[in-house]
Amino acid sequence: MRQAHVARATKETDIAIELELDGTGCVDVSSGVGFFDHMLDAFGRHGLFDLKVQAKGDIQVDDHHTVEDCGIVLGQAFAQAIGDKKGIRRFGSSYVPMDETLVLAAVDFSGRGQAYYEVPVATQKVGTFDTELAKEFFIAFAREAGVTLHVRLICGENSHHIIEAAFKACGRALREACEDDPRVEGVPSTKGSL
Repeated sequence: MRQAHVARATKETDIAIELELDGTGCVDVSSGVGFFDHMLDAFGRHGLFDLKVQAKGDIQVDDHHTVEDCGIVLGQAFAQAIGDKKGIRRFGSSYVPMDETLVLAAVDFSGRGQAYYEVPVATQKVGTFDTELAKEFFIAFAREAGVTLHVRLICGENSHHIIEAAFKACGRALREACEDDPRVEGVPSTKGSL
């Protein structure tokens, strides 16, 4: 079973994440940041990952540390759960429409953690959530997971729809990239390693 349990504690946050890549989308998230919990729920459900996130952070300061550090720990969990990458599809992509919004996410388990996030939103907040934190989450996630991640807004106006479509698209793209491909022998790379 491809699963991981990662915990990380700092002076700013205390986070524990359990992840199973070959799950059914069973998600239990508690970060103290309501909109972010909603986004992680969408990510796990659409990726069909079983995901449990327990996070406590200094949200009396703001939500930045909690959201970014959850990206760090979730990325570490993906890196641990994917293991040696033998037999995986490696690449995945997904377009997700939400009403007027359309977002593309594409991922490569390249071993070179980097994110290219071009998802402009018109508002600085969705509820109490700082919209710029979505980018911080994906940057931290991609770096720690060792994936190349592209997220692009194709069209959209509603900030809630845009960010939610980004999380759903990323979940679906990762699901595809993580899947076992019976035709792949060894690591899917001309170099022989990722």
